[in-house]
Amino acid sequence: MGVASPHGEQDVERYGRLLDEAQAIKGVSLAKDAWRRLRRNRVAMISLWFLVLLSLVTFLTPLLPLQAPKQVDTIRAFSPPTWSTAGSIDANQVDAHFGAQNAFNSLLLQGRLLLFDDWALPSLCGTDELGRDLLSRLFWGARIALVVGIVATLVSLVIGVTYGAVSGYLGGAVDNLMMRIVDVLYSIPFIFVVIFLITILSEKSIKARLSDYGIDRITIFFFVVGAIYWLTMARVVRGQVISLKNEQFIEAARTIGAGRARIIFRHLVPNVSSVVIVYLTLTIPRVMLFEAFLSFLGLGVQPPDVSWGLLANAGFKVITPVKIYWWLIVFPGLALGTTLFALNFLGDGLRDALDPKLKNW
Repeated sequence: MGVASPHGEQDVERYGRLLDEAQAIKGVSLAKDAWRRLRRNRVAMISLWFLVLLSLVTFLTPLLPLQAPKQVDTIRAFSPPTWSTAGSIDANQVDAHFGAQNAFNSLLLQGRLLLFDDWALPSLCGTDELGRDLLSRLFWGARIALVVGIVATLVSLVIGVTYGAVSGYLGGAVDNLMMRIVDVLYSIPFIFVVIFLITILSEKSIKARLSDYGIDRITIFFFVVGAIYWLTMARVVRGQVISLKNEQFIEAARTIGAGRARIIFRHLVPNVSSVVIVYLTLTIPRVMLFEAFLSFLGLGVQPPDVSWGLLANAGFKVITPVKIYWWLIVFPGLALGTTLFALNFLGDGLRDALDPKLKNW
């Protein structure tokens, strides 16, 4: 019979300890690792919580004790911001003064009446030329601003990611043709495209036909803006796909018989999602700023709808050398500027958190 070597027993014991230590170590997914690094960025986290709070408040705006945004009171026209007297609302004309256009808004308004009755916050941001409370109009305008930014960006996301991924994967003459189309579209000023499309879609017969399907001007505006903001997204995704399409996991997918569509949308697109997410957070403020610019020029959101750009335009119109109603410009500009800063800071934080080169940051 052989004699067991003491060195063999020591090796087994050492390997056992290493195995126990390895089992005690839990792996961290890429998402958890990115979230952990994002939390270290205080500016990005403050921006994230600000945007979450803004979205929640905007979503629940009809439930808040605000004065009616459409209630005209010429006696209070151009009243400066005040903390002294609380406002009130007419419970019998809630839908008319708040513009509740769907069942959800109406339900929230009924809850607001149950909670606060006719009491409302004072005009903390002053009133406009018709005596309408600016604070409530800012909150209702935030709905339009955020929805335009999110919907238009999602439209550009779908078009840009699909177009760029297909172009980058197919390559060759198809890629050259698709990219030349992008170059041609880049040479066309966006504002003229928007004016042209909105003018055509606002023609009476076309507008009536769209109204039959429940499509109004603001819905058209959402998709038109999104449809022209996909060009840069397409280029970014194309570059990422070109760098990935010859990797081993793509070759393995081809070997098992995966088709082009499956490879593009099940293997390539998920692997460029980090870049897409970062660019998404940087596109939303661009779209919001573009909407505000168009509304400021009178080409975007139209009354009775309200947006931050429309409010800034209304304040600009009443500025005279004799009297400057500063609150009509400051508060809409502050709301828009703060939101854009938060989105940009969050985008920078996500870029750093998702970048594998900064893993030890």
